[in-house]
Amino acid sequence: MSTKDVVDRSAIILLLVLCVLWGLQQVAIKVTLDSVSPIMQAALRSIGAVLLLCVWMRWKNIPIFQRDGAEWWGIVAGLLFTAEFALLYWSLEFTTASRAIVFLYLSPFVVALGMHLLVPSERLKLLQVIGLCCAFTGIVIAFMDEGSSSEFGWIGDLMAIGAAILWGSMTVVVKASPQRLLRAEKVLFYQLGVSALLLPFCSILNGEPGIIELNQLAVLSLLFQAVIIAFISYVAWYWLIHHYPASKITPFGFITPLFGVLFGFLLLNEPISASFIIALALVAGGIFLVNKPAKKEKGLKEKELKEKELKEEESKESSNITAQ
Repeated sequence: MSTKDVVDRSAIILLLVLCVLWGLQQVAIKVTLDSVSPIMQAALRSIGAVLLLCVWMRWKNIPIFQRDGAEWWGIVAGLLFTAEFALLYWSLEFTTASRAIVFLYLSPFVVALGMHLLVPSERLKLLQVIGLCCAFTGIVIAFMDEGSSSEFGWIGDLMAIGAAILWGSMTVVVKASPQRLLRAEKVLFYQLGVSALLLPFCSILNGEPGIIELNQLAVLSLLFQAVIIAFISYVAWYWLIHHYPASKITPFGFITPLFGVLFGFLLLNEPISASFIIALALVAGGIFLVNKPAKKEKGLKEKELKEKELKEEESKESSNITAQ
């Protein structure tokens, strides 16, 4: 339950910082591919993050291994999380960081469609349908754009799209199952825990060399992925979800692909064509529209708040009269 109705300045700053960090994630993975295989990177990330999360949960007195009635759903979410990051990390061997992050952010649309089918109260509105159409158009343009650095770039693009579908599916599982009743840390524990157990085996089965060379850049990149992204940023995001209305902070996510493309261009010299910029704008605009609450819903909420305030004032007045 959110404790604040307005997204204040400190929350906006934190949201922007998170978008910058998430935009950097694909760059961090890409620059480490020569030192650590992609799926092994994902494995080390999950292992480091779940250990830190366990320390955090013990410090906050949150039960870690206590039965909660949502174990099987947690395992399903963890399997989807594992497959998502295996595909995402592997995709960066074929495609650019800029393209991967744009395709990855198809996930909000998977969530919107999934919730539309499974939860009657979350049916898609006209504005959201327009957003889905914008994003789909953007993805088609991006996929047709020949900006990838490899002749097999389309394989990486498809992997990133697959990762987006898995990410969205995992979110739907969490939102439409008993997992939604758990504390955010426990939900994250299932995801990181299952992936920490399975990703090393995925790396071996894929025939990866694993850790090739642990130079300074590789160590810093892995620490960034595990500590900053998978632990600190995720805990910060769940804190925001807990303290602020989700409908008001989720639209900030549309900024992340913008930062991802910018960092890919500045740090990796990845090409950006005019058609790709158009595709990025359509995807970002689509994300914003899908997550934008309808005016009618806003009006109803404001009306409910006013009625609640009036009832409280009437209650105070009646209690004062009684006291007199």
